[in-house]
Amino acid sequence: MKAGIVGLPNVGKSTLFNCLSNAKAQSANFPFCTIEPNIGVVNVPDTRLQKLEELVNPERVLPATVEIVDIAGLVKGASKGEGLGNQFLGNIRETDAILHVLRCFDNDNIVHVDGSVDPVRDKETIDIELQLKDLESVEKKLDKVGRAARTGNKDAQKEAAVLDAIKKGLESGTSVRAIKIAQDDYLEFVKPLQLITDKPVMYVCNVDEASAVSGNVYVDQVKEAVASENAEVLVLAVSTEADITELETYEERQMFLEDLGLSEPGSAKLIRGAYKLLDLETYFTAGVKEVRAWTIPVGATAPQAAGVIHTDFEKGFIRAEVIAYDDYVKYGSEVKVKEAGKMRVEGKEYIVKDGDVMHFRFNV
Repeated sequence: MKAGIVGLPNVGKSTLFNCLSNAKAQSANFPFCTIEPNIGVVNVPDTRLQKLEELVNPERVLPATVEIVDIAGLVKGASKGEGLGNQFLGNIRETDAILHVLRCFDNDNIVHVDGSVDPVRDKETIDIELQLKDLESVEKKLDKVGRAARTGNKDAQKEAAVLDAIKKGLESGTSVRAIKIAQDDYLEFVKPLQLITDKPVMYVCNVDEASAVSGNVYVDQVKEAVASENAEVLVLAVSTEADITELETYEERQMFLEDLGLSEPGSAKLIRGAYKLLDLETYFTAGVKEVRAWTIPVGATAPQAAGVIHTDFEKGFIRAEVIAYDDYVKYGSEVKVKEAGKMRVEGKEYIVKDGDVMHFRFNV
């Protein structure tokens, strides 16, 4: 599962990507610096993993990860191939969620592609290009379905009505994620189209250091503009985050954060936010060899969770031994949890809960 960082040129995308992944993407003050999409595999910060490490004292600890893709800056006309338009749109289509970076700071030394700072205008520039691309996809599909609908095919007529509603929404400047569609119709007709503006989005407001804690007037404008989208807005001083990642020790980083009035790096919040945006959650395995966080989609069954470790675990699944994370911490060890009667045995229908500590029994 991948989250793509998008935005206009020079809003701080590559600097943010560097902070998140420590894979030093080239960062320069001109458009199209990032041409091939850089991909970083980023650890998901999780205090529960640290707690399990304290209790189990394993040989190694492996956190959950999420893929972040740094995509080339988009410009007006991308839907028609302007700039790196076609490449940009192809790269973004391959991601599962969007981290939309908006410039919310003033700095005369950093050029703005449109000549002035206006995050709401910038957001609309990108929205329009993505909506135009989706409109193209919907019109193609509607043309095909419409022919079947005109022959009296009831299913085709139903699909055509749904697609027509999406077409009208896109034409009026509404992204697919904000268009009201019945869940059954959405799953049957809309989800398979993999429309770009249907992807979940988080708006990342890139602010100056002084605005890192409480934002600024630009952030307020963004929040107001996206109120109807049910999207998260995160305030992040990207250049400050870059400074934090350059510090050698954990203690130095904490002192820097305390001086700013922050409890943790904003990048940690962003990574967790991306994980949530992708509809992912975590379960743990805990033993002396390793304590590990495993990534599963929300709603995964016990055999599906086992399959993340190895496909044989899913094929030969017998049962799962499950301890709730809070019980593991309360009793302090697997042995004590068992003595307290708090370990559960679950079968194939069990829906894994975020934070479950699990052990699988299987037979291949």
